[in-house]
Amino acid sequence: MPARPASFAEEAFQFGDDAYAYRIYLPGAADTEALAASPLPLVVLLHGCKQDAADFALGTAMNALAEQKQCIVLYPEQSSRANPMRCWNWFEPAHQDKGAGEPAMIAALTRQVLKCHNADPARVYIAGLSAGGAMAALVAGLYPELYTALGVHSGVPTGAAGDVISAFGAMRRGARRSALAAEKGGAIPTIVFHGSADKTVHPDNGDRIADAALAALGASGLALEKSQRTEESRADPDSRRSLRTVYSAADGKSWVEHWAVESGPHAWSGGNAAGSFTDPQGPGASLAMLEFFLQHRQNAV
Repeated sequence: MPARPASFAEEAFQFGDDAYAYRIYLPGAADTEALAASPLPLVVLLHGCKQDAADFALGTAMNALAEQKQCIVLYPEQSSRANPMRCWNWFEPAHQDKGAGEPAMIAALTRQVLKCHNADPARVYIAGLSAGGAMAALVAGLYPELYTALGVHSGVPTGAAGDVISAFGAMRRGARRSALAAEKGGAIPTIVFHGSADKTVHPDNGDRIADAALAALGASGLALEKSQRTEESRADPDSRRSLRTVYSAADGKSWVEHWAVESGPHAWSGGNAAGSFTDPQGPGASLAMLEFFLQHRQNAV
């Protein structure tokens, strides 16, 4: 069969009475017959406030990595009608339950892409930045049968807020430990990035997300060993260092990673400066997340 060129298309998804725009990246394939026999992983990326799908794709530079790793990337887009700043409404009760609101839309869109593009249901990953990170954590927890692993960049843990006031409180001061009692997620591999100089979402939130993942995995009976090392680029003296904490199983597979980026702002670490809310000096979050994700697969339902 003929080769398939790479594509990055804008599409629309009807969910209930609302139409949502989204972007999808399909990597090029030299042999589409082989591609049909070996479905590709699917990565779902949720943008932050004041962003859209195209901007987030540009800033994360994920498409170029997806071409190298042969992954499909789905970028759902929040509507300005649903939120004037295009924030995902992770803090509203109407969007915090399975089968309802924005989580249900994202899950339904994910399933449509799986079906229409022959993606691998055992390798479906979700990640996001800021409000997108908070929504990614919420969606992964509500649909553990659908998502294999989670990435949260500069986000807030599930259960941290139930309205706008509590959302701003969690963002500014960090989620209270008691909020974690509201966690609905199961045991899911999780990678967290957060800058230590983030003035929009308190860095303590990154710790809380990692703690929640560890607690859930520990309750499932998985034994993990902790290791830490400083990540830095010797080739670029202006790059930021990062304290990388990894929790690995006996086979070496990492199940939780927490990258604390030294002096990192509220921005995608290692991102492309052409996109908004990016930190080109930071370690590459896109590559780190992809490599973390691709360790994991599940028996999809």
